Amino acid sequence: MTEPEITGYHAHVYFDAESVGQARALCEAARDRFGVEMGRVHEKPVGPHPMWSCQLAATSAQFADLLPWLALNRAGLIVFAHPETGDPLADHRDHGIWLGTGLELDLSILG
Repeated sequence: MTEPEITGYHAHVYFDAESVGQARALCEAARDRFGVEMGRVHEKPVGPHPMWSCQLAATSAQFADLLPWLALNRAGLIVFAHPETGDPLADHRDHGIWLGTGLELDLSILG
């Protein structure tokens, strides 16, 4: 069986109304420090994500530095990260990495 090719990674920083400023600052700092692509700061659940979130898109090289940095700087925020292999269901269900408490994703929309 061939392993899927990883084309990049997503890290989703979760937050709520009280921590939106903290999350925005963390995502902006990650963008500025690592050159990752910062998505919108969604103040509602989007896609399979059960909380408000902001996506950071990283190359494999960027992710190698980003993940440990997020682990040390998330200050209580939950972060869900996963590879991008072209199989969104497996990427989210089988290959996810949680920093903080793992949450249940709505996988029904991923196929």
